[in-house]
Amino acid sequence: MGANAAIELKNITKTFGSVVANKDVCLTVNRGEILSILGENGSGKTTLMNMISGIYYPDSGHIFIDGKEVVIRSPRDAFDYKIGMIHQHFKLVDVFSAAENIVLGLDEKDKFNIKRSAAKIKEISEQYGFEIDPMKKIYEMSVSEKQTVEIIKVLYRGADILILDEPTAVLTPQETQKLFAILRRMRDDGKAIIIITHKLHEVLSLSDRVAVLRKGEYIDTVNTAETNEAELTEMMVGKKISLNIERGEPKDPTDRLVVKNINCVSREGVKLLDDVSFTARSGEILGIAGIAGSGQRELLEAIAGLQHLENGEILYNNPKTGTHDNLRDKTPMQIRDLGVRLSFVPEDRLGMGLVGNMDIVDNMMLRSYRKGHSMFLERKSPKSLAEKIIEQLEVVTPSASTPVRRLSGGNVQKVLVGREIAASPTVLMAAYPVRGLDINSSYTIYNLLNEQKEKGVAVIFVGEDLDVLIELCDRIMVIGSGRITGIVDGRSTTKEEIGLLMTKTQREENGGAL
Repeated sequence: MGANAAIELKNITKTFGSVVANKDVCLTVNRGEILSILGENGSGKTTLMNMISGIYYPDSGHIFIDGKEVVIRSPRDAFDYKIGMIHQHFKLVDVFSAAENIVLGLDEKDKFNIKRSAAKIKEISEQYGFEIDPMKKIYEMSVSEKQTVEIIKVLYRGADILILDEPTAVLTPQETQKLFAILRRMRDDGKAIIIITHKLHEVLSLSDRVAVLRKGEYIDTVNTAETNEAELTEMMVGKKISLNIERGEPKDPTDRLVVKNINCVSREGVKLLDDVSFTARSGEILGIAGIAGSGQRELLEAIAGLQHLENGEILYNNPKTGTHDNLRDKTPMQIRDLGVRLSFVPEDRLGMGLVGNMDIVDNMMLRSYRKGHSMFLERKSPKSLAEKIIEQLEVVTPSASTPVRRLSGGNVQKVLVGREIAASPTVLMAAYPVRGLDINSSYTIYNLLNEQKEKGVAVIFVGEDLDVLIELCDRIMVIGSGRITGIVDGRSTTKEEIGLLMTKTQREENGGAL
């Protein structure tokens, strides 16, 4: 063990029934370094970090902090050893202020004093370069501000070993750069920082070393300066794969979906979509970028007939009949029958599109059961489709009769996206289809979307990774606070240009034109 080791894991093993999540994992994290943890879905990254942070307890193995063996049975134990984990989905109380969230749960000797706490928060902020108002309510904050509160919360408790799970998933490029600058200051201050991420370019730009897990086993740790994306991918997957998205020119582009001046208001009277207009063309991929909660979900649901619109039109140019149908006047079932498919992967993956207690075959039948001609359902075709999707998308499942709720999040996404693509749509809307997927699975989905584009499908792709949007999409539409703030060419734009459009609140006069 090195003299500078903040935490060391020796032969850590964790099983869940017959499933081995981690097997004999050995890992060292030094003080004054940023270590990235890479691995495919199900490789055991989060399980391993949950054992360090006290959420799980290892079945066997040893954990050392500063050279001394410790036992971590709970998150409180982890805090006692100055370990803090910042989860991807924030654990904050919306109606509390930043300061109240930061001190919540602390067992302090003195009576809670908001001014004293705010002064300490300000001191931490100045030390590392955070920008935060301690008195601001969580529900008034942007995503990056909420993340700042989560980081300060663990620093306030004295953490000097920090674990961040997908910290840039919903940040703009500008916010990501600010976060990286702060993490580098923490590293220079002697803190040990562990990052779980799927974004290889971020790994290479930020971390000092990279540890790779594969199928629950530790593969190796390499110096970031001495590796590259292809080498890291091969270590993760166990074989060489191509990391190039083959973007062809738009295939005979014609206007397939013309959205005109649509508005959508929530039950509370909040404007979710504000005078949105754009065109989606056949044979091209239209990307949609924006900060989380900017109206992406409402826009796709409006096209699919799942959101009530105050006014406006959604004109669908039917390639089979040559007619121009206003989707606003149609039910979701009528819209699906026209060939408009919504493959939406929300945070609650089983909340839309799939039924968790039903197996994969039955979830295939959700699309076709109304076409039956008798009281008995035809299962042969859905079973063949399920087996085809399992094989082509490499869905990890014991069989096609396994309940969907037993699959990992990434495999649930593969089933959902595969089912919608198999329906031969004319418009395919894919929202966050690679959220939480490893790089190998992600590129499988990108290739599937490109195949649909080659077939003349109008593909609408909502994504979080701007690098992927720029590499995959022909045009990129940016949405902010329910408004279209700009539409740019995917081949000539930059992350910085998109990032600026993402943070705009006022639409420019030419924002909807390209």
